[in-house]
Amino acid sequence: MFPVGLYLLALVGGAVISAASLPLWRRWCEHVGLVDAPGHRKIHDHPVPLAGGLAVVTGLAAPILAASAWAWLGPLPESFAHVVAHGLAKRGWQLAAILGGALAMLALGIIDDQRNLSAKWKFTGQMLIALAVATSGIRVTVFVESPAFSYAVTVLWILTVTNAVNFQDNMNGLCAGLGLIGGWFFAWHAGLEGQYLVASLAFLFTGAVAGFLPFNFPRSGAFLGDGGSHVVGFLLALLAILPDFYSAASPHKWLVIAPLLVLAVPLADLVSVILIRCRLGQAVWVGDNNHFSHHLVRTGLTKPSAVLLLLLIAAAIGAVTFLK
Repeated sequence: MFPVGLYLLALVGGAVISAASLPLWRRWCEHVGLVDAPGHRKIHDHPVPLAGGLAVVTGLAAPILAASAWAWLGPLPESFAHVVAHGLAKRGWQLAAILGGALAMLALGIIDDQRNLSAKWKFTGQMLIALAVATSGIRVTVFVESPAFSYAVTVLWILTVTNAVNFQDNMNGLCAGLGLIGGWFFAWHAGLEGQYLVASLAFLFTGAVAGFLPFNFPRSGAFLGDGGSHVVGFLLALLAILPDFYSAASPHKWLVIAPLLVLAVPLADLVSVILIRCRLGQAVWVGDNNHFSHHLVRTGLTKPSAVLLLLLIAAAIGAVTFLK
């Protein structure tokens, strides 16, 4: 049975908890000085709290911990019992690694927001988190039966997507919007393949991002910051790995490239920016105004229009993955 009620609960629950927690996190960020101050390459003229990542992780973690405690301590409703209990038994350790990795990425990003970490230390932290997740069993195989290959590709994938999405945090709503679209497509792919726990996690993530988005677009009362963009990118990377895009039930081998299509906009932007920076002799990790969003604004679009156009393109390309 397709557990629509569970998916709706995950989607709405993530959104409500994320949105409800954001004002609290915003005040906390202002209190401790975790804010993005105006300056060079900034589009705001007053300090903005970097509360988005904290709200998204709250919207994700609180329901997971509550559901785990409920499954452990008390009986679940019959309609949810099989899905939740079976999923936790099968993927409980991986779920713990995902949640732990998200918290670690959030912490790494917050430290970077506060202390402006060097690229070397930030990359090292990302790689250690990616290795820990791969060790939990969440790995890419791509039809190659080699543990070393699987570990290497998984770590490379997580690092690439995390940084590609992190690069998209350059205009209000863009990073969060891409996270919402990616999470939505990955949720439906997992649900249609009967991977109910993965689909529930993806819907929960989608809801958590959706709860934050109204605070960030079109005007921003809070930013994701590096902490939030690291979390969104990291979770998208994992949600792209967890579903079985190619299986006996879905024997279309071309679907293994579905994650590349769903994440086409941030990945293409990453490649474009790296090529531009290399051509100009700039370090690839130093920010600039050569992202797709900046190019669109220079053509005459307003910033909200540029963001909406990129989100529309991402949604259109993602929809192609449902063609059989």
